Amino acid sequence: LMNPLTILTDSLYFFRRNLASILTLCLPLVILEALAKQVLSNALPGNASSAYELLVGLLFYPLYTGALILFLDARSRGEQPAARNLLAMALRMWPTFAVMSALSTLLIMFGLSLFFIPGIWVMVKLVFSEYLLVLRGLTPLNAMRGSFAMTNGHFVRILACVLCIYIPLSLLEGVAVYLLDPQNVGVSFLIDTASSFLQLFTSVVMFRLFMLINEPAQPE
Repeated sequence: LMNPLTILTDSLYFFRRNLASILTLCLPLVILEALAKQVLSNALPGNASSAYELLVGLLFYPLYTGALILFLDARSRGEQPAARNLLAMALRMWPTFAVMSALSTLLIMFGLSLFFIPGIWVMVKLVFSEYLLVLRGLTPLNAMRGSFAMTNGHFVRILACVLCIYIPLSLLEGVAVYLLDPQNVGVSFLIDTASSFLQLFTSVVMFRLFMLINEPAQPE
């Protein structure tokens, strides 16, 4: 049941079945985020644009990820809420989600600066913080603390799932950059949009893991 391959297969099945709903819910915001990043990278010098792109991510990421987590939770209970209701709820949670995203990003970047491995460790340990914040209503720090506790004993399983998604997506992005012209604004925008949208699959996989670890006694 907790086999990474089973989790990935189940998640892929769910993602494919609910693709239309996920596209409707998240793609407009993903497109806006990619567009804002493109505008900034063209308007600002290299170093400055990277910092501002991070801020753009903090503006949009909590909205579409929060909405997606609420959608996953609703679907797990057999409900089909309207996209506008999910986005309205995500908007109300945006301040706390944005604070937690900023803290998590800083922690991961600090960890990556320490010979890379600590960054990966922090990233895995914080993997459930978004679900604890959105679904349990925890504060950013309590959600991060809760995620550290929840991941105990599951580190390798989570890392295996993350790598199974991250490696193929990175290769796909690399191939796209190699075959197409990334200097072209339109091409760069399309690659960014596709990459951000496909990375939402990670949220589906982590939600599956979150549910399995959180309620191990519950029947499927």
